[in-house]
Amino acid sequence: MFTVIPAIDLRAGQVVRLKQGDYARQTVYADTPHALVADYVAAGAQWLHVVDLDGARSGSLENLRVIEAMAASGLRVQAGGGVRERADLQRLFDAGVERVVVGSVAIRDPEATAGWLSEFGSDQLVLALDTRWLEGQWRLPSAGWTEMEVRGLDELAPWYASRGARHLLCTDIDRDGMLAGFNLDLYRHLKDIVPDMQVQASGGVRSLQDIGDARAAGADAVILGRALLEGRFDLKEALCL
Repeated sequence: MFTVIPAIDLRAGQVVRLKQGDYARQTVYADTPHALVADYVAAGAQWLHVVDLDGARSGSLENLRVIEAMAASGLRVQAGGGVRERADLQRLFDAGVERVVVGSVAIRDPEATAGWLSEFGSDQLVLALDTRWLEGQWRLPSAGWTEMEVRGLDELAPWYASRGARHLLCTDIDRDGMLAGFNLDLYRHLKDIVPDMQVQASGGVRSLQDIGDARAAGADAVILGRALLEGRFDLKEALCL
């Protein structure tokens, strides 16, 4: 089933967006997410994607109370940013989050992450392997996209698939927040190398056509951020695709 997932990025409790993951290139869209969440519920959304940007950089869950309030809205929440230890997953689950998004640790410590997959179940974790094309390969930055890791996407994604991982969120960082459209070649490539994983496309959506194109390229879900915040199309229409 193809899923359209609105996204909210949090920094100091505010709804913000960064351009290409750059914390110095931030736009604030709302002082709190509450009205936005209510709008998404009214539009018929089933899922909400939440990123704790403070946590992604600091390594601690800094917006947990805000995330807990969003999880009580009736939306099914997948959330990440600042997940470094097992206790962080448990805190998010206890806060009502249905799926925890694991990014930096998934790249830096695959063995620990594989252990969490085994313990909590493959439907409870989303692996965020956000990527940037450098030196002829898809590289994997971590720590809020501020540090480059050695392992690449083509090595790590199949490794996780072989260990039962189900959900993979992948953002082309160079397109994130840029309204340049999805990198369709990236998602076609992922479907070639990890055909059994549920791939969530993120980064660059600007139109309803982009959503349809991502679905045709093999994505199982799309994450919608800036385009929704700026009213470039209606969420109700997107949910019907």
